[in-house]
Amino acid sequence: MKAGNTTLTEKALKEIENLKKRKVDLSDKDAPEITQWDGSVVGKFYRPMKQQVTIRLDADVLDWFKNAAEKYQTLINEACRDYMNQHMNILK
Repeated sequence: MKAGNTTLTEKALKEIENLKKRKVDLSDKDAPEITQWDGSVVGKFYRPMKQQVTIRLDADVLDWFKNAAEKYQTLINEACRDYMNQHMNILK
């Protein structure tokens, strides 16, 4: 490593340490504290884990889903989830 790079690296590390120690001012217009949650959506970024499976569907059922939506697999998943949610009490 060249001497010039070492100095630059040491200087950069010191700057990073100084940044870690500074306090964040949320009163600034760039990062105001959020106090209004009226338009918020719960679970917007929640993505359940997916598991790849192979199932056999009747050809007409699969054709219907493929014609109903470009993302037909997502539509099939939503239909299964709706069915599951409507029948949760059956398993209890």
